[in-house]
Amino acid sequence: MLTNNVKGTHDIIGEESNGFAYIENLLRQICELFAYNEVRPPVIEHSELFVRGVGDGSDIVRKEMYTFKDKADRSITLRPEFTAGIMRMIVQNKLLATNELPYKVYYNGPVFRYERPQLGRYRQFNQFGVEAVGNNSPEIDVEVITLAYTILSSLNLANVKVLINTLGDDDSRNAYKDALKGYFAKHLDHMCPDCHSRFELNPLRILDCKVPEDQEIVKDAPKMKDYLSDAAKSRFAKVLELLDALDIPYEVDDTLVRGLDYYAETVFEFHYTSKTGNDYGAIGAGGHYDKLVKELGGPDAAGVGFSFGVERLYSVLKDDDLFPHCINTPVEVYIMPLGEKAKVMAAQVASELRLSAYRTDVCFEDVKLGNMFKRAERKGAKVAVIIGEDEVAKEEVVIKNLATTEQKSCPLDKLIETISEEIGNEVCE
Repeated sequence: MLTNNVKGTHDIIGEESNGFAYIENLLRQICELFAYNEVRPPVIEHSELFVRGVGDGSDIVRKEMYTFKDKADRSITLRPEFTAGIMRMIVQNKLLATNELPYKVYYNGPVFRYERPQLGRYRQFNQFGVEAVGNNSPEIDVEVITLAYTILSSLNLANVKVLINTLGDDDSRNAYKDALKGYFAKHLDHMCPDCHSRFELNPLRILDCKVPEDQEIVKDAPKMKDYLSDAAKSRFAKVLELLDALDIPYEVDDTLVRGLDYYAETVFEFHYTSKTGNDYGAIGAGGHYDKLVKELGGPDAAGVGFSFGVERLYSVLKDDDLFPHCINTPVEVYIMPLGEKAKVMAAQVASELRLSAYRTDVCFEDVKLGNMFKRAERKGAKVAVIIGEDEVAKEEVVIKNLATTEQKSCPLDKLIETISEEIGNEVCE
């Protein structure tokens, strides 16, 4: 067992690691274009943060958290999501009082949920997302949706389905919860045990049940739109109007509630089916919240955010062959020293090349020159630098272009200039 990874985790290596880096770098760049700045909250938090922030009626708190006691007998939890931790960070550091509002941040890192591993979903997975806190307008809701949609478009994902709904304001939700309780009370005996708990804690959660028999019952449940206050209707209409103005396609889904109890007003998901037919469901989601900051001891401030699972994005891009050719970064220069003295010079040459931003590798093993060329080919090298005893004595190297097979001697003081001429300045878009 010591040599096996824990169920629900996986090693990110090779091409997959390069793919993750490509996705995360692109997401960072787009977030920064929208004037969001990176934050890095800790991986562990006090368990009570998630009970109060995420909600004890959510599946995450009830069934999925990795919780343990530390040496001081305090209950600690590996973060199952970022938003509660970021709100704690905002409150603790008084960031809403010391920054222009909305306070706009993005994040990236591992989260932990004990759930059934499935397509593109693990018990430890990486989440990338944003939060915009301190503004309660429908415009900031739409900005966040636009940011997420821009990310998916920039990843060349076509036909992304944007599902959107409103959970209304407090009056709307309270009236709707009463209506749901009245409806589901007549069907509860035929529903799953989880729905029995959801009925008591938060009947909105029943709408998110994945049991097929329960989904049939949910189809005839009351709809949120019939219980919205005039203010909630007006706000949601403004959100849809803005999305129309920005040409962002969407579909209103009356059953969309999201899995976290802190959401209010606008909620949304991004669904995708790959070209190979794999239905990934929601590859990203988020929504508006208006009580979370205050619940955690801060001011009365609203916010909105979304998150993507990086593993799911990687699976989708891999499925549809959407990665650019250059995510697997090849070695540009492969240095081949012949003899012990040549190895010393090879290390010096490699250092100079790396400081000039050329991806460089050196063969320090005692193998034949033919084998070195085979290694260079496998690594995708463009240029070989050969160093023998004569080259050491003359303070020069032999540079061979592996595409044209042409080679020439080069004095050390002309090394960078000559390598630049051979390799050129290729750019990966």
